[in-house]
Amino acid sequence: MPIPKVILITGASSGIGEATARHLAKLGNQVVLGARRLERIEKIAGEIASGGGDAMAQKLDVTTMQSIRDFVAVGHTRYGRVDVLVNNAGVMPLSFLAELRVDEWNQMIDVNLRGTLYTLAAALPIMLAQRSGHIINVASVSAYRADPTAAVYSATKFAVRALSEGLRQESKDVRVTVVSPGLTRTELFDGIASQDARAFAKQMVAQSSIAPSAIAEAIGFAISQPDGVDVNELVVRPTSQN
Repeated sequence: MPIPKVILITGASSGIGEATARHLAKLGNQVVLGARRLERIEKIAGEIASGGGDAMAQKLDVTTMQSIRDFVAVGHTRYGRVDVLVNNAGVMPLSFLAELRVDEWNQMIDVNLRGTLYTLAAALPIMLAQRSGHIINVASVSAYRADPTAAVYSATKFAVRALSEGLRQESKDVRVTVVSPGLTRTELFDGIASQDARAFAKQMVAQSSIAPSAIAEAIGFAISQPDGVDVNELVVRPTSQN
């Protein structure tokens, strides 16, 4: 039996984060769920525990450094270590640049990029002290291409991929993995205020998409590798997605 790992997951209230928490707990790991919707993650953690798993919930806002420090500290205090951080929290309010939705641009920068950096700042010192750990940053196929309505979103995901590669090269004891989902059935699309962009995105998802569980299993695969093996990048998309 593999030794259980302590795994912190941001954005765990739905979609990929929820699927990842359930999947990794089912494999015997100890999971800490973080998200703004406390009641939701408490419910998920309770269901995991009822099924024999080990899970706890902690309210988390990745745009606030103190909230992230509290999230990491709670998991570290309860379990004594932090083996894996899954940086999954993200937003995707797509729109055409000409719409000038500056507040939405800032939101994507704050959540997708600064949130990733803040969680690294809280968890990395623990992993370096342990001389072991695994950072998993959930990016997107938009980390490899830019499309109409997704320019700013892609910019944040390109940045996440770049900082992940930089961290990988700097790290001898901490593994770094970028997991980039293609079209996946999640709540991200519900946050698109631009009517044209939302209609187009939902049409694409209806035509070709995968379940969040597919991404959860990819994350589980990366985590399950021997300590000396670092799966650097995984792109997981529907077979029919161009």
